Amino acid sequence: MKKWTLSLTLILAILVLAACGKEAGSTTGAAAGSDTAQAATVKVAQKTGDVEVPKNPQRVVVFDMGILDTMDQLGIKPVALPQDGLPPYLKKYADSEYINAGGLKEPDFEKVSEAAPDLIIISGRQADSYEEFSKIAPTINLSVDTNNYMKSFTQNMNTIGEIFGKQDEINKALTAINDEVTATQEKVKKANHNALIVLANEGSLSAYGAGSRFGLIHDVLGFKAVDPNIEVSTHGQSVSPEYVAEKNPDYLFVVDRGRAIGEESSAKATVENALVKNTNAYKNGHIVYLNPYYWYLSGGGLQSVSEMIKEVGDSVQG
Repeated sequence: MKKWTLSLTLILAILVLAACGKEAGSTTGAAAGSDTAQAATVKVAQKTGDVEVPKNPQRVVVFDMGILDTMDQLGIKPVALPQDGLPPYLKKYADSEYINAGGLKEPDFEKVSEAAPDLIIISGRQADSYEEFSKIAPTINLSVDTNNYMKSFTQNMNTIGEIFGKQDEINKALTAINDEVTATQEKVKKANHNALIVLANEGSLSAYGAGSRFGLIHDVLGFKAVDPNIEVSTHGQSVSPEYVAEKNPDYLFVVDRGRAIGEESSAKATVENALVKNTNAYKNGHIVYLNPYYWYLSGGGLQSVSEMIKEVGDSVQG
């Protein structure tokens, strides 16, 4: 009887120890899970301070067309975006499957909040509303710094790659783009021409030079600026046909704002007047009407930057 009692006591002790071991194991697992959850964020440096962004967010509101362009190439769907004025190649995002988050410059914060995002991505057009966006969800501004276009663009793409676990795809795309840059630089250097970039809008012209929103033609691809003193501003430097004729560029690159925002285009009539027809650009067939959807609406994306570089490269003649 004593032997039986002793055996029973030993069995009970073993069971108690096993249960304690399981409980300790469960606690360790929970702690590890907690650490994993805490680690599942990406720290994104911002001028307004670092932002902790969830890794692989499932509900993303995107206001930057270049980032939407990039997400589209990577197969990442947003939950909400501004649907008015989408570039034609991104028109599928006008579908009712996606929440219309307002306009590029006039966000609908109620709709953004209803989307219950775990990440909001904005750019320069929405920068003044950063604080309001941040009250809804972690918000990052992925504007491209035009003073250092390719470095800034590359950093933005790497940020997207890190957040969404798409770094391999990003690396592959960036390698292809850098190859395109090198090839275009060689063509531009060999041709040895200068250029002027203008935005045509409702019968008026604005010039853009190095360091501007369209400045990668000079800063990255190597076209010499016909006028190195153009004022750098968002809306460009207002110029006249007389100015264009006086500067007499070898290449005249034109961005048609009217076409970009869905209005009737008047760019050709504005640009190709009697004065401009006396320039080398016109005489040699070097007035280049750039794709305004890439240049005006969605620059800074994997697809748009690639197409922008190709477009300039294809326009270069010896």
